Amino acid sequence: MTGLDFSLFTKGGPMMWVLLAMGLAGTLLFIERLLYLHRGQIRSTAFVGGIKNILAKRRLMEALTVCEETPGPVAAVVKSALLHADRDEQTMRLAVQEAALIEIPVLERRLGSIAAISQVAPLVGLLGTLLGMITTFHAFMQGGSYATANALASGMWQALLSTAGSLFVAIPGHLAYHFLNGRVRAIVRDVEWAGNEIMKYLLGEYRALPPNGGADPGAGAKPPAKP
Repeated sequence: MTGLDFSLFTKGGPMMWVLLAMGLAGTLLFIERLLYLHRGQIRSTAFVGGIKNILAKRRLMEALTVCEETPGPVAAVVKSALLHADRDEQTMRLAVQEAALIEIPVLERRLGSIAAISQVAPLVGLLGTLLGMITTFHAFMQGGSYATANALASGMWQALLSTAGSLFVAIPGHLAYHFLNGRVRAIVRDVEWAGNEIMKYLLGEYRALPPNGGADPGAGAKPPAKP
């Protein structure tokens, strides 16, 4: 930061430091949530398709291992369904819903803090503006009828810079919140689709598979000996 920039920052008054702290906190929260959601969002269609291929071979433990090694709520919900693969539909559905109820709040964690920062920042800027105006009128009263521009400039700088600083924090904060909220909604849709899809497979095709995983029972048998 150059000397001129720092000089402008200090002219904004004490509320500029509050806005700076809020901006840094919002930035850290955004980066943390962005990385977390990026790690948790997988290609749900390909993942569920791969689980189905494994289950088609009657390798339930292998499918559970894949779910364990895959991060994100989609894998957790699919794993919950696999753990109840031999249960009735109602029990399996309740297990899937319970897993979703555990995973979704984790996705939404700290989004409220980002929203709060973007909403409170304009109020902090307004407070800084009012303090600047109070400083201006105080300088005017102290100077009487001959108050100089320099005496009034300090309060005006504080008022204008506080307003500008609050907008610099609030506008990116709102954009960050809505961006992350959209990512969360996309993951929630994937969770709902994956849970329904794996349940339909387990209750239908999986239970209809023969015990040997669909292999031809006559495959590998020796032909009868000729007389």
